Amino acid sequence: MNPERARRALLDALSSVAPEADYEHLRADRPLRDQIDLDSFDFLKVIVQLHDVLGIDIPESDYQKLATLEGAVSYLAARAGTGSGA
Repeated sequence: MNPERARRALLDALSSVAPEADYEHLRADRPLRDQIDLDSFDFLKVIVQLHDVLGIDIPESDYQKLATLEGAVSYLAARAGTGSGA
């Protein structure tokens, strides 16, 4: 999957959970949860939505790879690009 599609899927998932956040000014290298003020439950809802939309499993051990916009886009593009849900 290309990074732009991964970024769009991530931003769509985030905005469905936190529609009031300012997505135009997200910094790629800062923790998303701090910038958007997501609690643990909200973060899990984002993970579930990404799974539903992209068809990939995101194991709990990989959650830290989704901490920043930059890291999440790279991770999602690579995982979705493998064609594997495992």
